[in-house]
Amino acid sequence: MPASEFTLEGLRDIIVGRFPELADERCIMISEGWDSVAVDVGDRIIFKFPRHPHGEAALRREVAILGLVGAAVSMRVPVLGLFETPRIFSRHDKIPGEHLVTTQYDALDERSRQRLGEVMGQFYAELHRIELADATASGALPVETWLGAEEILRRIQPVLPQALRPFAETTMARWAELAPEPLGMTYGFFDGHGWNMAFDHAAGRLNGIYDFADSGIGPRHQEFIYSNLISADLTARIITAYEGHTGLSIDRDRVDLLTAVHRLWELAMEAHLPAHIDGLLAVLWAWAERR
Repeated sequence: MPASEFTLEGLRDIIVGRFPELADERCIMISEGWDSVAVDVGDRIIFKFPRHPHGEAALRREVAILGLVGAAVSMRVPVLGLFETPRIFSRHDKIPGEHLVTTQYDALDERSRQRLGEVMGQFYAELHRIELADATASGALPVETWLGAEEILRRIQPVLPQALRPFAETTMARWAELAPEPLGMTYGFFDGHGWNMAFDHAAGRLNGIYDFADSGIGPRHQEFIYSNLISADLTARIITAYEGHTGLSIDRDRVDLLTAVHRLWELAMEAHLPAHIDGLLAVLWAWAERR
């Protein structure tokens, strides 16, 4: 796809050429990721355009996986239609709602917090019932493997404040000694933070979850670390609900440790990008201070 077509005007031309009935709708670029670009049309339809062959493969995989997921979960997820002409792209109805960040979660009343924890716990329980063979047949891949403890420490050394070094070293030492995943591997979302939620703030209700590009097969406990980006209180409620639906016991200390490792790993992966450091350190500080 020529670079010129990855402007809003270029993408709009493709959309309107294929769907002329949308000619009068407002188009907004909402995502410019490495793999794809997304456009919101009329605040009701999302189009996603892959940038390159790798992005095309990821989009085809997401379409297939969401077909499997949509049939397995009660939560609303996108229903993607795939189009091959004039360029490969997907279309789906937008799930109404906004992101959910920490300050917004903290402002929720008890009923809304509990309801959110329960629906997320049910979502994970239903998702994890998908057979690994079925997930693999739909294109699900293993989730990204984290760097080893020594490599993480090496990479973050130039950017890590002195006050955070004991926390980082203790976390890596504990992780190096951590026993293998006790509940085995599962197909999961592995991206359950508030930027992938469509939350109705007026009603205090979650309308749906989207962006399954990072879903895949991974350690079951790892599924529960991402909601800690919103609140540890939410994660605790999700785990309790999940245990009720599955009869499984989730090790909360293990989830806490994996959360810390993940934040250090993200810092290690982005340590060469100065523009990202402050934000990653702020997230790391918040978790270290909580611990």
